[in-house]
Amino acid sequence: MKTASLLLLCALAAEPAAAWELAGPKALVLHGRDGTRHTIGQVLFTPLADGTVRFAVKPEPAALKDYFLSMREFKCLDGRAEVLCHVPYPYPQPGTVSAANLAWLEHSLLFMFKKPDEFGAKLWNGVYWQLQMTPQGLVGKPQAVDLNLISAPPAQNTLPPYKAALRDDMPEAARWFTRLTIE
Repeated sequence: MKTASLLLLCALAAEPAAAWELAGPKALVLHGRDGTRHTIGQVLFTPLADGTVRFAVKPEPAALKDYFLSMREFKCLDGRAEVLCHVPYPYPQPGTVSAANLAWLEHSLLFMFKKPDEFGAKLWNGVYWQLQMTPQGLVGKPQAVDLNLISAPPAQNTLPPYKAALRDDMPEAARWFTRLTIE
């Protein structure tokens, strides 16, 4: 009996871990520079027959506070030194991704930051999370964008507006929330 158990244990250990897939519900987590984790919702992935994957971002209401900024409601997370607010992409978009192209999901995860004592929305302080696939999930690196770019509808709503030329890498630990993961 011990030999059979040992063989089964060895066989399980020898099998490679399943690769992370764009399928099913996944946790949406912001990481503070102090090591804290804040689960702020989930992303539901549904594979389609054509090889793409439909996604839906579902914020967790209990994890985010309501802020009324510049005549508009935002869902925000308080950090010690700043407030990070989700800015939903306001125009129709395909709502699909592939492992090689995560742009529409990135556009659905736009945020802006402001100091807790500042008044109003600071849309020029936009945060775009450039996502990369890893064996554990998607990891987002913060990039600076001006969200005023999307104050008017794009000429073509089939192409994501924030191309690489419109984004700047943020210095390491420049923001309170330094990483976003989907796991």
